[in-house]
Parts: sequence; C-alpha cells; structure tokens
Amino acid sequence: MDRLTMKIGGMSCGHCVSSVDKALKKLDGVKVESVGIGTATVSYDPSAVSEQRITAAVADEGYSVVETTH
Repeated sequence: MDRLTMKIGGMSCGHCVSSVDKALKKLDGVKVESVGIGTATVSYDPSAVSEQRITAAVADEGYSVVETTH
C-alpha cells in the first residue's frame, strides 16, 4: 500500500469533510486514514487505483487538490 496526503482547497466545513470522505471511500483499493478541513490522507493499492483517480474523486466533489505528498 502507498500513502498519499492531499492539501485540498475549497473545504470550509463539516459537510465538505463528509463529502470528500464519502467520495474517497467509494474508490476500490483506497483506505481513508483521515479527512479534515483542507486535508486528506489515504492508503491505496496502486495496482487497483491511480493517484490521478484519487485526486479526480476529490475534484468531482468540487474541491481542488493543491498539493500531494507521499
């Protein structure tokens, strides 16, 4: 499993946290470690899901991933 921490723009409340958390949990091969306002950390299986798909799931909810670290 690889680990990815994302700095996320546009999050400002508990609803934002819930929205991102649910979107990430829907992805096969992703285990959500934490989601807070402006950040999310996941463990993921790179053979099941790409980093680009993970960040796209966040973008699909209306937020922008401004930085990622491994």
